[in-house]
Amino acid sequence: MGPEPAKRNGGGGEWEDPACTSAGQAPDRSCGGLTTKVHLTCDGRGLPVAVVVTPGNVDDSTVFDTVMDGVRVPRTGAGRPCRRPDAVIADKAHSSRAIRRSLRRKGIRAVIPQRANRKANRLRRDQTGGRPPAFDRELHKARNVVARFFDRLKQFHAIATRFDKLAARYKAGLHLAALILWLREPIQDRLSDSA
Repeated sequence: MGPEPAKRNGGGGEWEDPACTSAGQAPDRSCGGLTTKVHLTCDGRGLPVAVVVTPGNVDDSTVFDTVMDGVRVPRTGAGRPCRRPDAVIADKAHSSRAIRRSLRRKGIRAVIPQRANRKANRLRRDQTGGRPPAFDRELHKARNVVARFFDRLKQFHAIATRFDKLAARYKAGLHLAALILWLREPIQDRLSDSA
């Protein structure tokens, strides 16, 4: 049996998609069915700093600024939390002019490989294509920290399967799992990094 057709919503001229009836709760249709996507940033040890939950069909680059706005690392002494990391290491999905411009404006180093189609377009335009963005291969090797964090996060059955109907409850579960992972970190590592 196929998906239900879109229905007209109460004569107002708007169309209602049956897949979007749970708007605001983060599960949405994608290639794999109803899915949810977790966007996050990690520190160098693979511990989460900011978490955003979106429907599965939302592109990573569209919520990049929202995730970066959630970064707040407390200082050891007095003062406001640090909101600007030294560098952002990301994959090719985040390779866009808008993201690079946003990071440059904030004074954050972008370690993001360039997509093949952007390279081809730049080479096709010769000198008017501009120079390629700087890319540090050695520093980019540290990106696996995020992939390893997702593997650790999926050890929590409720996070891996998402039984929670409400997005607020699922995000609360993500925060609890992140807290547990933070608390598992040896105290010596936490103290040495904060000094």
